[in-house]
Amino acid sequence: MRISDYQLRTSSIKRFGLGSHRGRLNIQSGIYDEDFYDGGWCAGEANKKQWFEVDARRLTRFTGVITQGKNSIWTDDWVTSYKVQVSNDTHTWKTCKNGTEDAIFNANKDPETPVLNLLPKPMVGRYIRINPQTWFENGTICLRAEILGCSLPDPNTVFLWEHEPQPTDKLEFKHHNYKEMRKLMKRVNEECPEITRVYSIGKSYNGLKMYVMEISDNPGEHELGEPEFRYVAGMHGNEVVGRELMLNLMEYFCLEYKKGNPRIVRLVTETRIHLLPSMNPDGYEQAYKLGSELSGWAIGRYTYQGIDLNHNFADLNTPLWEAEDNEQVPHKFPNHYIPIPEYYTLPNATVAPETRAVIDWMQKIPFVLSANMHGGELVVSYPYDMTRSYWLAKELTPTPDDSMFRWLATVYATTHRIMAEDNHRICHNENFIRHGNIINGADWHTVAGSMNDFSYLHTNCFEVTVELSCDKFPHEVELPTEWENNKESLLVYMEQVHRGIKGVVRDKDTEKGIPEAIIAVDGLNHDIRTAIDGDYWRLLNPGEYEVTAKAEGYHPSTKTCRVSYEDRPTICDFYISKTPKQRLRELLAKGGKLPKELMLRLRQIRNRKLKLSSPK
Repeated sequence: MRISDYQLRTSSIKRFGLGSHRGRLNIQSGIYDEDFYDGGWCAGEANKKQWFEVDARRLTRFTGVITQGKNSIWTDDWVTSYKVQVSNDTHTWKTCKNGTEDAIFNANKDPETPVLNLLPKPMVGRYIRINPQTWFENGTICLRAEILGCSLPDPNTVFLWEHEPQPTDKLEFKHHNYKEMRKLMKRVNEECPEITRVYSIGKSYNGLKMYVMEISDNPGEHELGEPEFRYVAGMHGNEVVGRELMLNLMEYFCLEYKKGNPRIVRLVTETRIHLLPSMNPDGYEQAYKLGSELSGWAIGRYTYQGIDLNHNFADLNTPLWEAEDNEQVPHKFPNHYIPIPEYYTLPNATVAPETRAVIDWMQKIPFVLSANMHGGELVVSYPYDMTRSYWLAKELTPTPDDSMFRWLATVYATTHRIMAEDNHRICHNENFIRHGNIINGADWHTVAGSMNDFSYLHTNCFEVTVELSCDKFPHEVELPTEWENNKESLLVYMEQVHRGIKGVVRDKDTEKGIPEAIIAVDGLNHDIRTAIDGDYWRLLNPGEYEVTAKAEGYHPSTKTCRVSYEDRPTICDFYISKTPKQRLRELLAKGGKLPKELMLRLRQIRNRKLKLSSPK
């Protein structure tokens, strides 16, 4: 995106949707043929006089060209060979030579695989052209391209590269493979052992450990009343910005905590933070070997087994919606903590070890808020990700907590440096700017078995997907800019874990916390449950809520909890009493005798039931 649409020109175009502005490497089309934003540049005529031109705006040392064909599910169009020409004025062109002959470069054999051609010798000029010579015989002249080169000092030019703000944070901005990632995490842990812990949640199919960095003032412990937060990156191995942001975030927390940055100190002392930089380490290693451009749009996306992890979680939406249609929710079927279907747990189920590891992690730690990091777009999507009408490719499908999810998505989008700009260029074919750069996942495209939906329906955790940048695998030189684009968003979103109500549900007699107690908010058909110590966190927007705490064997208790606009949760503790029946069960289990008052109370209840059941 350092090259604007105005710097791209072509000899002719088939139509506007296939104009020069669509000739960018990895540009993606819509699902409809003749889309306004189609999948590449296509020439209006089929002859050797066609060209695709880039104005670098200053003298540049050009070293190579990468090409693809047109991205389309309807047609096959790509260039099979081309020449390269360079100029300083667009009038006189110098053709790249291979000895004394014009160099003809072999291009593509399919529309998606990027093909790199390095020039025999670097060429210097302001303009560069790709001049197709042959193309797929059943198609036409269409291509997507990226030019390799470095700008040269030129004091006479009035066009200068825009200077992106460079971070002042002393972080390691580079692409880290598995070995380098482990090394960085180890270094951060050694520099800040009092607030960090590195642990593994499992292994990938190829045996690479899935490392997590925990950041807390008491690493390794769940503290009563302290919410658990997580970021997950690298679900798709070739979407690497999230991975590098997580590693930068680890470094940043360590450095700023040492400096006494009050914002960071508060986050560390009041939140238990978990950062998983690589959910799909096998896929990343595959993409990393090919590098920024040549990995294309899909290589490394899937696990080594060929599984898309974002479609691999159990579908809990369908059983919930079927139960709702049959009016079984919540008295016969829960509206939360929906159990995993039996078919999903069978040994022959197609469930990746990476997915199983994350599910086990979710079940062990009472996460409250999460975001998973993707790439290739600029938008924040929120549940549900699956359409309720299963036959529709997209349909608005909100959760009971839609207003809360919209707030969470908006928080990230409005503090992201690029998304916050109303006039930023759209990445591919979807214009998310008109929606505030947020969208309901199912209203974008349906995803069955997504991590967001599973997290919401099987655990207490609210989770959104952040599409961090147009480029899935940017150049290393772009990483500092990506940090600046996302730094504030990462921190502000994390702080939302303290929005709403929290408290402890205790036994009125023993004052011990009650695990698995249900917290129900009137008007919201989605409950949550207390953690093992009886503490809970319920994300809510400002307002007044009737909240009920209930547990098996206890009388329910209801109180009004008011959520303010402050960035502090409202404390709503509950003390609930055992029912007489529960007291009787516990007493008999211990072999004790019934107290007189309990015997009288049970006799009264029995007599009342007999009166109600006797004929009038």
